[in-house]
Amino acid sequence: MNIGVIADDFTGATDIAGFLVTNGIRTIQTTGIPDERFEAEAEAYVLSLKSRSCPADEAIRLSLEALHWLRDKGCEQIFFKYCSTFDSTAKGNIGPVTDALLDEMGEEFTILCPALPVNGRTLYRGYLFVGNQLLSESGMQHHPVTPMRDSNIARLMEQQSRGKAGNIYVEVLDKGPSALKRELLSLKEKGIRYAVMDTLNQEHLDTIGAAVADFPLVTGGSGLAAGIARSLHKEGEKRSAEKAGRPKKGATVIIAGSCSKATNRQVARYREKAPSQFIDALRCRTDAGYLDELYAWTTAAIEDGATPLLYATKQASELEKPAYASQDVGRAIEELFGKLASRLLGAGVKNFIVAGGETAGKVVQSLGLSAFFIGPQIDPGVPWVRAVGQDLYLALKSGNFGNDDFFVKAQEFFI
Repeated sequence: MNIGVIADDFTGATDIAGFLVTNGIRTIQTTGIPDERFEAEAEAYVLSLKSRSCPADEAIRLSLEALHWLRDKGCEQIFFKYCSTFDSTAKGNIGPVTDALLDEMGEEFTILCPALPVNGRTLYRGYLFVGNQLLSESGMQHHPVTPMRDSNIARLMEQQSRGKAGNIYVEVLDKGPSALKRELLSLKEKGIRYAVMDTLNQEHLDTIGAAVADFPLVTGGSGLAAGIARSLHKEGEKRSAEKAGRPKKGATVIIAGSCSKATNRQVARYREKAPSQFIDALRCRTDAGYLDELYAWTTAAIEDGATPLLYATKQASELEKPAYASQDVGRAIEELFGKLASRLLGAGVKNFIVAGGETAGKVVQSLGLSAFFIGPQIDPGVPWVRAVGQDLYLALKSGNFGNDDFFVKAQEFFI
C-alpha cells in the first residue's frame, strides 16, 4: 500500500518522512506539489505545503491539489499531517482542511492523533500535554502566529470544523487494535466525525497504527505515521536511510527563526560555542543594506572555519512588545532569511540547519529545491535530508523539536 502525506509545513514534512524511513517505508519528500512528469520510486510520498497559517481557502485549495496528485500516484491511504502541538487558529486550518479532504474522498469519519510521546507530546482524557504541562501552559500560548490557549483537542476541532468530535481514552487503547477498531466504528455510527485519540506511549501509537492502517484518511502527527509503518513492515524488513547518505563536512550555516522554548535554549547553548548574529526586525523592513551586511558577516565567519548562527529567536515576553506584534515582522524576517540563504548557496554553502517551520519553508523555496531523499535522524522527528539532484543537505527542524545541543549534534553527522 502506498501512503500519501499532505504536510502543512516543511519541517513537519521532514519530521514525518524521517519516521516513515526509520520504520521501513521507502519515502521521498517534495517541496510543494510536483507536476505530472515527476517520477521517483517510493512507497510513501510526502508533499510539503505551506498551508498551516495561510488563509483557510488557500489551505483547502493546496491540500485538495495535493490529494489529487497523490491519488494519481496510486496512494491508497492519505495522511494529513499537522504539528504535534495541533498548531492552528480559531478558524483553522486543521478543521477546514480535514473537512475538505473527507468531502472530496467521500468519507465521513477520521481520527485526530497529534501525539508524539518520544518528544513529550501526549494526550490524556482528550487534553494535549507538552511534557508535564498542558499545551496552553507550555509556551505555545505565546506563539506569534498560532497561539494555543486551549488544550482540549475535541473542543479546538469543533470550533474550526463542521462536525462533532469524540474521545477515545487509554482504557480502550490498552485492550489492543481489535477493541480500538470496535470503538472507532461505534463512534462513527453515533455520528461522530473525528475521533480524538488518547496517546501516552509508543505502544498506544502502534495500537492506533494497526487499527487504522486501512483507513482511507487519517490525520495526526509523525508518531501516528510510525505506528502505521510498523503495522505494515516486519522488524527484519526495515531499511536504512542509505540513499540520502550523511552530509559532508564543509561550509555550513545555522538559521533560527522560531521563538519556541526549545529553540531559545538551543540558540543560547550554541552562542556559547560559535559566532552568532541577532536579526534586527526593524532593519529587516527599513535598511536596504542590511542583507549585504549579514552576508558579509556570515561569509567571513565561514572563511574563519566557523559554523555561524543567525537568529531571530526571542523570549515569549519580548514577543508581546509592539515591535513584534504584527505578522508583517515575521514575514520580513523570513524574506530576509530566504534571500540570505540563496546568496550563501551561490557562495558555496552546502549545509543548512534551519529552525522553525515558516523559516524553513521560506529557505527551501528560496533555494529552489523541489524534492529530498531522507537521511539519518539527528533527534526524533528531525532528519538530515539531501536535495534530489544536488549535493546539498538540510536539517529542517520544527521550532519545538530537538535537544538543547541540537545545533552541535547535527554537525556530528558530517563525514
